[in-house]
Amino acid sequence: MHEWTILGAGALGCTFAALLTEQQQPVSLLLSERHRGHFHPAFEFIALNERRRLVNTHRRFAEQAAGVECLLVMTKAYQVLPALTGLRDLSADTPILLLHNGMGVADDVARAFPHNPLLAGVTSHGALREGPWQVRHTGKGETWLGPVNEGGRAFAHLQAPLARALGHAEWSEDILSLQHRKLGINAVINPLTACHRIRNGQLHEPRFADVLTQLSEEVHAVLATLGETETLEQFRRRLNAVIELTATNYSSMHQDLAHHRPTEIDYITGYVQKHAGKLPVPVCRQLYHEVKKLGG
Repeated sequence: MHEWTILGAGALGCTFAALLTEQQQPVSLLLSERHRGHFHPAFEFIALNERRRLVNTHRRFAEQAAGVECLLVMTKAYQVLPALTGLRDLSADTPILLLHNGMGVADDVARAFPHNPLLAGVTSHGALREGPWQVRHTGKGETWLGPVNEGGRAFAHLQAPLARALGHAEWSEDILSLQHRKLGINAVINPLTACHRIRNGQLHEPRFADVLTQLSEEVHAVLATLGETETLEQFRRRLNAVIELTATNYSSMHQDLAHHRPTEIDYITGYVQKHAGKLPVPVCRQLYHEVKKLGG
């Protein structure tokens, strides 16, 4: 492993950069044009133990894509394809690892980059932007990666250096199922916390009991049609554990609405609706329209 290039210098992308550099793994940030003139040479990283340090990474821009050895895509879901198609000189040998929220992007990337090894990942690490080029690591979690196409299978070795930096990273040949599991949690927590402008833990207040019950039923039913075998009880148990574990956190969709940014609702709740078929999903539909109305 020579160098990781992270596309998406948001809170989570910078957190991954900080954790990788802490293990002396070289990292570059692939930046957009708007950063060319004013990107600081370092960003401040606030670790889980409140220790603060400046993190230095290499800078890359689109015209330097030919030198990218391994690309971690950590943009918002709706930014993935536009950002990647701008990398005209990216080598067909360069592995692309998609580490974004939501689903529905990988197929588009596979069509646009048919010769590149393609992988997908899910992570439950949490991060928050506290200021310009200041990010806080808000929660440690699991990270999984696996192949999207045949070429991606040759890059299972990426798991080991990621595990050293992140504390946990494992390889799964069935990454699609793990993506579905994360999507299910996000489809409940994100739109509810965004619409009600609350922290994750507040979903356990009695006023949300009924909507949590119905929404979890809707999401679980759609996941079952996609081949997931988890029972409704198991899904709810996992959902409640995530709510408790991230009780003080704001969801990414909450943060996007709070900062007047587009959300990933089309790739989370929208994905659930798209695959619902004839299943009734009224709460999903209502939340989708509410987030859209709020600017997402």
